[in-house]
Amino acid sequence: MTRIQLVDDEENILSSLKRLLRKGDWEIDTFSQAEEAIEALRHTTYAVIVSDYQMPTMDGVTYLQFARQRQPDAIRLMLSAHGDRQSMINAINRAEVYRFLSKPWEDYEIETAIRSAVDLYRVRVENRELVEEIRRQKALVRQRDGELMRLEQENPGITRVNRDSDGSILIDDTH
Repeated sequence: MTRIQLVDDEENILSSLKRLLRKGDWEIDTFSQAEEAIEALRHTTYAVIVSDYQMPTMDGVTYLQFARQRQPDAIRLMLSAHGDRQSMINAINRAEVYRFLSKPWEDYEIETAIRSAVDLYRVRVENRELVEEIRRQKALVRQRDGELMRLEQENPGITRVNRDSDGSILIDDTH
């Protein structure tokens, strides 16, 4: 199941977001303390992390930097009522924030942003798995090529096959 982490010091914001997102096929974890959210990053894998920009003990950019270090594949979004241009640039550059969402929000905007972030997360994970599979396959091919070279050295001609124009193997029993 896809998990989403919401971090905001305002409980009513967390409740509203959780209520809004319950339609999706996601598990939602909410945290009003950044320190608790950091602890959750240690034992729970999140596809999407949404953090408020201004919180009392830690700002959202700093929190999302921690999150990026712990879970680099998670897609990070910033939620803020104070969306000045420099804040956005700072969040994007320091925490690699995918989207900057403003308070108050339009429900469809939040849903669309979360949905696209989940999709992006899935694509990233799938790409990473495919790259790893390609590495394994290349290693297997190198191993087999090495074995063919060894066999060819021990028994010259053993790896050569004569074929006709349609690809059928020709057996030459003149030897």
